[in-house]
Amino acid sequence: MKFTAPLKSDSIKIMLLGSGELGKEVIIEAQRLGIETIAVDSYNNAPAQLVANKSYTINMKNENEILDVIRREKPTYILPEVEAINIKALFTAENEGYHVIPNADAVNKTMNRKNIREFAAVEMGLPTSKYEFVTTFEALEKAALNIGFPCVIKPVMSSSGHGQSIAKTAADLPKSWELAKEARGDASELIVEEFISFDYEITMLTARNGKDTVFCEPIGHIQQDGDYIFSWQPMNMSDIAKQKSQDVAKKITEGLGGRGIFGVELFVKGDDVYFSEVSPRPHDTGMVTMITQSQSEFALHVRAVLGLPLEYIDYGCGASAAYKASGDTFNPIIDIFDSSFTKNSFVRVFGKPQSHVGRRMAVALAFDKDSSDIALQKAKEIIGNFKDN
Repeated sequence: MKFTAPLKSDSIKIMLLGSGELGKEVIIEAQRLGIETIAVDSYNNAPAQLVANKSYTINMKNENEILDVIRREKPTYILPEVEAINIKALFTAENEGYHVIPNADAVNKTMNRKNIREFAAVEMGLPTSKYEFVTTFEALEKAALNIGFPCVIKPVMSSSGHGQSIAKTAADLPKSWELAKEARGDASELIVEEFISFDYEITMLTARNGKDTVFCEPIGHIQQDGDYIFSWQPMNMSDIAKQKSQDVAKKITEGLGGRGIFGVELFVKGDDVYFSEVSPRPHDTGMVTMITQSQSEFALHVRAVLGLPLEYIDYGCGASAAYKASGDTFNPIIDIFDSSFTKNSFVRVFGKPQSHVGRRMAVALAFDKDSSDIALQKAKEIIGNFKDN
């Protein structure tokens, strides 16, 4: 393909709608190819805005504001990077000829747990846990009894696991109801899921460039309160389970269509694989690929968007550990030991302009040629030495 320079009349342009730490890495990879980058978010100085050619701060849920910035900049590709976005604007932009990644319908399905669960289970016929949708507390009580305890309760629309909880008994339901209702996003409807006693959960990063589908090595991860805290690659799993995981990932991403990278979340029990969720964009657990692969998930995303080949080299085993703030401040400072930076480890500080308790502010990455366990232990040691103000 022909490449251009940024800020020219014929520039290839990528616009991010949502400009957090994952978007920041996408912007960096795009700029390495001379692509003009535009970062849009709901607050000033979001991580990707700090490195983009241009930035805008708008109400991401306002259809007119999103369309205004799209029509003003006329991007070649629009990359929605968050769930909290006005979906009508994406459909309108697509109808006007703009290229939404992977496509507006895929974004619409995946931003809503009801849409994606019914698409996966009913239309795609993929194995999932039992589930019901509820809008009242009385319906929640009934659904929990039908599905059985423990059960998982989530808002149908939220990001980064906010509002998710596990109810072990009926006595936990009021608290789960309140947690879900207080989550950011749309909590008007909840999903009640069967709790699968899985052995582990993985992310199967799946890249599509319009011709080929490529899978990264499976990524194991640990979540806390529905949000990732540790991930490692590769996850040690049977060949049968790995093949089933790739089969599920291929089927759901083919069903959604379009180009880009998808983070397909799966539960694994023995050799059985269950679909959980999918994000049509780089996945937070996939930050580990910045140290394990010659082309990180962010580089693969940009390649896939452009229709470029998706080959890369696996360096070995690695792990990531997320660092979350312990306090609230408008001047975040993170104290990181110099020993965190070695030939086999480093840190990425996201540069968020404000911290609050539990907000992800940085990630530690560690590498080991042969052992994910050793890499994970190293990443945990690094993050254990962090301190903030």
